[in-house]
Amino acid sequence: MSKIAANKEKISLKGSAKLIVEFFECGINSIFYQRNIYPPEDFSMTKKYGLNFLITNDHRITVYLKKVLTQIESWLQEGQIKKLVLAIISQDTRETLERWEFDVHVVKNGKEDVIATKEKTEKEIKQEIQAVIRQIVSSVTFLPIYDEARTFNILAYTDKDVEVPNDWGDSHPHLIKEAELVKLLSFSSDYHKVDSMVAYRLNND
Repeated sequence: MSKIAANKEKISLKGSAKLIVEFFECGINSIFYQRNIYPPEDFSMTKKYGLNFLITNDHRITVYLKKVLTQIESWLQEGQIKKLVLAIISQDTRETLERWEFDVHVVKNGKEDVIATKEKTEKEIKQEIQAVIRQIVSSVTFLPIYDEARTFNILAYTDKDVEVPNDWGDSHPHLIKEAELVKLLSFSSDYHKVDSMVAYRLNND
């Protein structure tokens, strides 16, 4: 009697980086919509991870995000990025109102295990991502309501010796004094682990 090994659909390093970038794209767009950074009519519906997502139609933002996330995907494959931050900023005062932080940890570097974890299939990873996205969407229940116009800035924390594109500039960290912190769920692959959290000022008067 022959035995057939079950195919766990193990994910590669490249596949892990791609999944994380897809999560960043969906997460950032969800924040844009849920936090009213852009008007609802600027978004269109799409589906991923079994969830309906609203993705911005603004060509400038789409091009910008693609450029940023393409570079981040490369850094992920090289294990050179430590953190991605999305800062929501007041257009008038330039004050940072919210700071969405996604910490990236290397679980496996090539064939070397850095952190001992259970191997996961792509389906299992996507289920974890789905749970994080649901938390981002439900964040409107506790985050402050703002009347002012807002914009955003994306920060990438990398290794010191990383070659950075010429059109990327330095930025201050957009830290929030006396911030309230809410830790969100994490997700992980065989190669990376992503922790998520949001910081905001409870009293924005």
